[in-house]
Amino acid sequence: MTDGFLVVDKAGGMTSHDVVAVGRKALGTRKVGHAGTLDPMATGVLVLGFGNGTRLLQYITDGDKSYVATIVLGSSTVTDDKEGEVLTSTDASQVNDADIEKILKAMIGTIAQRPSSVSAVKVGGERAYDRVRAGEKFELEPRQITITQLDILAIRHLAATTEVDIEVTCSAGTFIRAIARDLGEALEVGGHLSALRRTRVAGFTEKDVVSFADLKDQKFTPLKLADVARTTFAVRELTLEEVRELSFGRSLSENGHTSISAAMSPDNRLIALLKDDGGHAKPISVFAAAN
Repeated sequence: MTDGFLVVDKAGGMTSHDVVAVGRKALGTRKVGHAGTLDPMATGVLVLGFGNGTRLLQYITDGDKSYVATIVLGSSTVTDDKEGEVLTSTDASQVNDADIEKILKAMIGTIAQRPSSVSAVKVGGERAYDRVRAGEKFELEPRQITITQLDILAIRHLAATTEVDIEVTCSAGTFIRAIARDLGEALEVGGHLSALRRTRVAGFTEKDVVSFADLKDQKFTPLKLADVARTTFAVRELTLEEVRELSFGRSLSENGHTSISAAMSPDNRLIALLKDDGGHAKPISVFAAAN
């Protein structure tokens, strides 16, 4: 298979780029990308696209995502997670459960969230984490994100800290580390993330994953480009004449809706992505020529 997808269960202690590098070797192609970076400490769903699959990654990356995470209250860190230098420490063993619930509940909806300073967000053409490592101190501008689910799974009061397990569903661009930081700041005890696992990216879940070991050993069956297109977009079934028209980059009659459509041939090939514009369905990306 020259075009398709793999959903890898990223292990902790590696970067998303590390997974892509192994994927290139396992798949025998340089044309491999991923949908949504995971921090080195994070585990879970990392979607790899290869061949023409890389051309669909931007739409998958833009989809919502789900996570489970553990927040530690009682200390703040420079990275807002356990891997960063500790900035402040406070006894947080007696924080009130009702206050935790109230603060987290207020984060549900469309809100302005300030990204973690140690992140891949670009500032003046440079990654924020590079500027922090060079000794700069600054705060990134808040950005609008949407959190549709923020459930508390457990609260544990320990000797000097309190741990909060959460489950989150959110829009692209949401920082789970920032949820931990903001909860700690609101409680005036500091907070950071000690564990993070992504359980879903758009339509891809933990049920779809292959282990990193199986990726290295090439023990996997990729997902087909056509199958992923059918689950990611609205579908338009084409006639053979429409396949020929699209293979030349020509427009079709309009779809009648505002979303992007996957134009599929009678033999189940992804021919193009279509979007209505000016009374026609125009190809925004063409994948296959007529047979």
